[in-house]
Amino acid sequence: MQPAIGGTTAETPPRLKRVLGLWDLVYYGVILTSPIAVVPMFGEAQVLSRGHAVITVLAAMVAMTATAVSFGRMATIFPSAGSAYTYVTRGFNPTWGFVVGWAMFLEYLFQPLQNSLYAALTIQRLLPHVPLALLSASAVGLMTLLCWFGIRTTARVNEILLGLMCIVMLAFIVEAIRYIIGQHHVIGLISTQPIYDAKTFSVRAIAAGTALAATTFIGFDGVSILAEEVENPKRNVLLASVLVCVFTGLFAAFQVYLAVRVTPDYHTLANAETAFMDVASVVGGYQLFVGFGAVLLISSMACGLAGLLGAVRLLYSMGRDSVLPRKIFGYLNAERGNPSYNVLIGGALAYIGTLTMSWERSIEILNYGALLTFMAVNLAAVKHFGFTPGIAHKRQLFLDVIVPGLGFVFCLIIFLGLQGSTLVVGTVWLAMGGLYVMLKTKIMGQPVVIDFGEP
Repeated sequence: MQPAIGGTTAETPPRLKRVLGLWDLVYYGVILTSPIAVVPMFGEAQVLSRGHAVITVLAAMVAMTATAVSFGRMATIFPSAGSAYTYVTRGFNPTWGFVVGWAMFLEYLFQPLQNSLYAALTIQRLLPHVPLALLSASAVGLMTLLCWFGIRTTARVNEILLGLMCIVMLAFIVEAIRYIIGQHHVIGLISTQPIYDAKTFSVRAIAAGTALAATTFIGFDGVSILAEEVENPKRNVLLASVLVCVFTGLFAAFQVYLAVRVTPDYHTLANAETAFMDVASVVGGYQLFVGFGAVLLISSMACGLAGLLGAVRLLYSMGRDSVLPRKIFGYLNAERGNPSYNVLIGGALAYIGTLTMSWERSIEILNYGALLTFMAVNLAAVKHFGFTPGIAHKRQLFLDVIVPGLGFVFCLIIFLGLQGSTLVVGTVWLAMGGLYVMLKTKIMGQPVVIDFGEP
């Protein structure tokens, strides 16, 4: 028997390769959430929470970590590339699994879409005469090319981009500390004011700010979709999911803490949407301001690349299980171990999206898919670990029911706060997915049966 290309034989089909370690997953998750995700929401969170943005980030971290535990625990039982699609199918039924996977696709497809748009708009401010369509094509094309070369290349590129972002953020931290010491001496670094200000403290205001701060964490679930390419997935997916949420939350809270110490009165923020950029200018001058512009561009490309990778893997999972046409969506390139057709499809859809919608709307739709997915996985975790009979598992009320239950409630509150038009668009998309799977089931004469094992 002669070996075939990509570690396969003449009698065995190509398969996804288990080449990712724990830190590869953590790098990927941090890239997807972005180490500077708190930057664009800082000013708005300060205003909404009446100066308590630090608390909103930490509260969101606790809530999202609960959801991360649900993702990680379900991945230990079902280590499949389908992620939430797999968990809900096994926890409930294939129809609901497909509908959730359909919603999940919104999250991953709109990640490269909105990041490509942001990158193109950023560059256009420097090159106003270059058409946006051309800049968008360049951004999407670069993401698609990197994804085409396979998971190992993507993982290495992600690590490089993460390093560049951390360098600029580290420069901000150093300059902010120097500025605070220069203004208030060393004692100025320690203050309770960013955490609790009796003059403006309001539970309702903090709740509103927390709903916004939660967007800082959207993307952590991308870790679980790579479960079939992970070494020791039953340990590493859970651990990486939680580590990504905790790191993102603590790092973001620290950034916000320093920014609040530099500008303690949120009433003085000239423009809430760009408030963090103004803080960077105060502590580091024009050079740091420009540095943040560059790192926001890098972050957009990195997040978009990670999102495209997630969309590609989700399409592959559905195609491999014949829910979508297997010859196209279930195809795996033997040489690179990569679903290359899906890379081209995902890139094309992302580019079409950049030409047809605004950046703000793309973020809203991304949040719709992400939050719906989070709620479904939390419910699946409650059902599987808390109420499924006959599983070899010692019941623990807190871990099996309370933790995922709280994750569900928190995500539901944020979900209901989305704009009405976004809820309508998302619901139409879900209805299309539901109709498709019902027609497919009727044609087959039986419910869609999905094989979640490796090919």
